Amino acid sequence: MNSTPPRSHFTIGVLAQQSGVAIDTIRYYEREGLLSPAYRRASGYREYDTQSVERMRFILRAKELGFSLEEIRELLALESDRVNGVEGVKQRASRRLQELNVRIAQLTEMRDALARLIDACPGCGEPEGCPILSSIHGAPPEANDASAAPSPAPASCCGADPTDRKHDS
Repeated sequence: MNSTPPRSHFTIGVLAQQSGVAIDTIRYYEREGLLSPAYRRASGYREYDTQSVERMRFILRAKELGFSLEEIRELLALESDRVNGVEGVKQRASRRLQELNVRIAQLTEMRDALARLIDACPGCGEPEGCPILSSIHGAPPEANDASAAPSPAPASCCGADPTDRKHDS
């Protein structure tokens, strides 16, 4: 075995730098079967090539799109499937889109509930009278519905008129 790599190969540190990830991340992706060194020196050092950089960029972009490592592994396998690859990729991307839409709806509900709680809180007074804290303490685990937020707090919450927002300035 030749211990001198071809000139087109570079170290894990260079791959990390070109990919914008930590060396440990590259090693993790190797353990997960998403990436493998193009070459190993006789000393055991890993050597990578430009295809490794392209694969790292693929992995990172797929993660940005919300794909799990298992799904990325599937996408990489489908990429080399000349018969059903594109159809499979589209199916997985469609499934990911559906999951993202569900998550967006959940986040929208959480945002709306939190906004109502903020509007209900005059921002002064005792913590025991805070509608935000009261809602968090009193909300059952299944009450993730946006309609679970209370109505605006009474003026007695801190002795101020809740419509008077001088403290917000």
